[in-house]
Amino acid sequence: MSDADLRFWFDPVCPFAWMTSKWVRMVSEQRQYAVEWRFISLRLLNAHIDYDAHFPPEYEAGHTSGLRLLRVAARVRAEHGPEAVGPLYAALGGQIFETANEPGHEVRRGTRDFLEPLLADLGLPTDLAAALDDDSWDAQIQAETDEALALTGKDVGTPILQFRPPDGVAFFGPVISRLPAEAEAVQLWDHVIGLASFPGFAELKRSLRERPQLVGFGWRPEEQQAQEDWHGGSRRQKK
Repeated sequence: MSDADLRFWFDPVCPFAWMTSKWVRMVSEQRQYAVEWRFISLRLLNAHIDYDAHFPPEYEAGHTSGLRLLRVAARVRAEHGPEAVGPLYAALGGQIFETANEPGHEVRRGTRDFLEPLLADLGLPTDLAAALDDDSWDAQIQAETDEALALTGKDVGTPILQFRPPDGVAFFGPVISRLPAEAEAVQLWDHVIGLASFPGFAELKRSLRERPQLVGFGWRPEEQQAQEDWHGGSRRQKK
């Protein structure tokens, strides 16, 4: 049996996964949940898709950087234990999504210049960044991506959550574009658990959504966020 109360599959460059992870951390602090952080790669998930034809221009570089960062996360887990993955993801997400981005940020996220200071701040060896270019980790990342899809089906994105692993139900999402208040976090979570606990529940979905309220994703508090049509967790231009 798993010691985790929740399994959370993430790609570090997915803004919706990051927003949900912030919510999950709020809930886990209040409920004393143990979260197991696992890997799903949007680049591997979309390996069969023509990026130029189906996605906005920045997506291929962004998803590729996500895969490169997951290689490092896999090495960190192998050499420093699974307990090191959560803090690494928190550091990556904080830098990617909670600070303003400069031109070319999609590519820079997958570089040593971006990663090494974060590793140093975490007290981890900076030479772990060598895994950015080490595609021998891709088989493991692909296996965990396949594991997540086996639990949910293929028309999904990130994040994927499994409740009460290893035998509990798994779903794509919950996808939220705003972080709930501290006092609302557990109440919202209990509603999700209520749905997920019913054996016949399969899907509750709308593809229209606002962009996540994250500085690194271009959000400004004074701006009204327009809704866009998303498919499988991405702003697909074609299905």
